[in-house]
Amino acid sequence: MLRGLHIRDMLLIDQLELEFQAGLNVLTGETGAGKSILLDSLGFVLGWRGRADLVRQGAKQGEVTAWFDLPKGHSAFDVLDGAGLPHEGDLVLRRTNNADGRKTSFVNDRRVSGEILRQLSDVLVELHGQHDDRGLLNPRGHKTLLDQFGQIDLKPVRAAWTKKSALSKELENARAALADATRDQEYLAHALEELRQLAPQKGEEEELDAKRRLMQGAEKIREDVAKAAHALGGDGAEGRLSDAYRWLEGAMDVTEGRLDRPIAALERVISDLADIERGVVDTLQALSFDPMELEATEERLFAIRGLARKHQVQPDDLADLSTDLEQKLKAIELGESHIDQLVADLDAAEKAYVDVSEAVSLARHKAAHDLEEAMILELSPLKLEAAEFVADVVASDAGPDGLDQVTFMVTTNPGAPAGPINKIASGGELSRFLLALKVCLTRNAEGISMIFDEIDRGVGGATADAVGARLAAIAQRAQVLVVTHSPQVAAKGAHQWVVSKSSTADETLSTVRPLSASERVDEIARMLSGDEITDAARDAARALLAG
Repeated sequence: MLRGLHIRDMLLIDQLELEFQAGLNVLTGETGAGKSILLDSLGFVLGWRGRADLVRQGAKQGEVTAWFDLPKGHSAFDVLDGAGLPHEGDLVLRRTNNADGRKTSFVNDRRVSGEILRQLSDVLVELHGQHDDRGLLNPRGHKTLLDQFGQIDLKPVRAAWTKKSALSKELENARAALADATRDQEYLAHALEELRQLAPQKGEEEELDAKRRLMQGAEKIREDVAKAAHALGGDGAEGRLSDAYRWLEGAMDVTEGRLDRPIAALERVISDLADIERGVVDTLQALSFDPMELEATEERLFAIRGLARKHQVQPDDLADLSTDLEQKLKAIELGESHIDQLVADLDAAEKAYVDVSEAVSLARHKAAHDLEEAMILELSPLKLEAAEFVADVVASDAGPDGLDQVTFMVTTNPGAPAGPINKIASGGELSRFLLALKVCLTRNAEGISMIFDEIDRGVGGATADAVGARLAAIAQRAQVLVVTHSPQVAAKGAHQWVVSKSSTADETLSTVRPLSASERVDEIARMLSGDEITDAARDAARALLAG
């Protein structure tokens, strides 16, 4: 519930802090004292659209802070989680408004958009009055209100709608894919045959390119490699070194060991030379190739590259492309049977959706009847005994909440056709219709804060007393704030504040203060008798407070 409101430099308020209580909270005061300023300020911090000139004249910035005490599992936590905002302890909303019109919003000291405030306001506070286009007068919300009244479980119908919608989308995509694939079937088959005949492998293009470059370069270097092989062979270095070794070996006996080291070194050179010669000969053999092999290598290399360009892929991706084409052709073959299965699944899902929607519709018709019966009991004490309320449930297009459209309609004259509540009822009647409707709709509600802005306008006497009694009944299940000029309504409050205005030569200010028990007597007496409070008025006020 709303625990408190702090207002600084807004309209006629310089500094004001209010602490609200559970139950029925009543705001009274003379006309023009500034009661609407409180609602404007609260609406501002909740992100509601309102008047633009909110900053007090002469001030640079106005600010409103509201804090709420929320029970575990409150819907506001879902909004906070969705926005990535922390929530520990109280929920604190703060909004500033500069004199130039710039607004800044905060939730638990985290800066947020005005939209986040509005989302929170939808689950924190309800405003009801003659211009209540956010709530009961908005036909778009009537179905939700009836579902809440009837405690109708929408999970099955929403799950059925989600499944039906998903299958419908899948079928649409499958049909589109099949149409595209069938249109290209001949091309796919031809492309796949080309790939199968060529059968390119991953890494093959790189291997063929290296082999081709080696063979192309072989013609240029083979002659030099052959010359080197000849120079190293028996007619070249190898033969001369062998001769030298043989000559030196024959002279070893008479040199008294002087040739031992040279001969050993020569042996190593001859051994290394043999390794060199083998490597050069191996290279020479590798450089020997069949010109037809070069031609075949180039043809396959160019074929792979050409096919890659044709399909706009890398050569190494041709093998994967072949698999993809096979899958597409297989999808065409299986497409019709898959679509047939999807059609059957969708038919079953649509039947299941209709079944649960019809069950919800039956529950809505019962809830509508129960709401109409409950409204009969509420309207008579509010001097609307000749009026009728209709919760009109009619068929509509399919949606996640079923196949119904709900509109709240009324008639105030016997025999007259029912019409939308905001177009049939007059100002005073409308307030009482909204109050009766809210009494009925909040029977299963707990832990919400509701504001009634002069819901008692245009009524008095016993009717005003009935209005107060119903506000008090709602306040047993929810926190209620009511702005009223009716002493009968004010007397029903558990807590009362008076709004007053004072003026000096320089400025006019509004203030709000809580009333003690004796002060409540005087304030209600003023509401009964006017500026001059008589003893009779005080006695009447005490009688009202005593109930």
